[in-house]
Amino acid sequence: MRRLLFAAFVFVSTGCVTVSANGKPLTPREEAQVLLQRGDGAKAVPLLTELMAKAPDDLSLARMLAEAHVKAGTSDAFLATLAAKDTAVSHYQQGLVRFARANEASNEAITHFRRAAELAPGEPEFRYRLGVALVESEQFEAARAELESAVSSAPERTAWYLPVAKARFRTGDSKGAVEAIRVSVLGDPTPADVKQARGLMEQIADPFSRFPRSARPQLEQAIQWLEVADVPQQAIVQLEELLRDHPDEAILHALLGLSWARLDDAGRAVEELKRAIELAPEDGKNHLYLAEIYEGRQRGKNAEEHYRKALDRNPVLEQAWLKLGDLSLDRQDYVTARQHYSVAAHLVPENPAARGKLALVYQLDGNWPAAARELQAVLDRDPDNVEFQLRMGVLHTERFTKARTDAEKNDASSEASKWLQKVLEQQPENAIASRALERLKVR
Repeated sequence: MRRLLFAAFVFVSTGCVTVSANGKPLTPREEAQVLLQRGDGAKAVPLLTELMAKAPDDLSLARMLAEAHVKAGTSDAFLATLAAKDTAVSHYQQGLVRFARANEASNEAITHFRRAAELAPGEPEFRYRLGVALVESEQFEAARAELESAVSSAPERTAWYLPVAKARFRTGDSKGAVEAIRVSVLGDPTPADVKQARGLMEQIADPFSRFPRSARPQLEQAIQWLEVADVPQQAIVQLEELLRDHPDEAILHALLGLSWARLDDAGRAVEELKRAIELAPEDGKNHLYLAEIYEGRQRGKNAEEHYRKALDRNPVLEQAWLKLGDLSLDRQDYVTARQHYSVAAHLVPENPAARGKLALVYQLDGNWPAAARELQAVLDRDPDNVEFQLRMGVLHTERFTKARTDAEKNDASSEASKWLQKVLEQQPENAIASRALERLKVR
């Protein structure tokens, strides 16, 4: 399981494509990337070998070549060739291959990564790989030293902060671990990065970790009453019984607060959630729950304060990012709103709401390509989403009305017509789509 958790850190290269962005033939590097994406390491090996002969210190190529040999099943021969060279890149590749082969001990990978770092002490990549291998072998103190060195030298590599977070957490620095996760989330995380960040936060902020095992059956029953049966009254009875024996358990007060909120008793809900925060000040979710209650009572300033506190303690709470984006949008602070919505969209790329709100901010700012990109991301997942087809049509209609040249008008009109017609095919009476089409006729 640990190896699976960090497998994504072994081979990292740019995204693979089947054609170049400008329609030209793929370069040899791009072709190799496509082959690796398809799992055809055997065909990628000769391409990458030739490329590395011309650029022997290119670490991206070194990673790709190691990956190609692993996928081609030729890693033993590759290791034998590398063993004759005492260079940083050679040891780096040997470490990558050995770390990728699940049947080998991490110690061999650690030895090679450490030698690579010794031979090239100024290269943070080698210290990063060494740190990841040390985390895998549960040598957390040593791992943290290497990883902290790596990120201090290359702070722009935000994905590197995920193993930093684990090393910090496993050495007793939960606050530092949360901050590392925050850096990663605020970067440009991939879906795999987000999954790892969530997994780490679940370990760091597990509200059940200190709850007595003997009382867990009653706690689970209370949760069933609240979340499954939707009978908060019965959940309250169960939780109050538990509180008589465990008055200082934050999770009980939090659940009791949620139960009272379900019954629309905001006063008692706030009281219980504040008590939960007192008992577990590091738990961001309790601040999120409290913020939502304040927002429902039109106490926007209090809500914003607790949304921020929630994210200070748990940066993977996408609902808090969305709410802060909404508050910024209400103030017409488009820059801040875009930042908040962008994080939310990375955290839940499958959620149309996050992409839609981000698209709205771009549209209000006149950034048509960015707005269209976010809407298209939703339509790629759900091609028949009429709401987003309509939004795409309206976006290009607005672009049409503000275009300055005939070429821009023609392009915008064509795109708008395409999407609006799709809407009308499904909803012939859609007035918004019909009016937008009429606007396109005005030159």
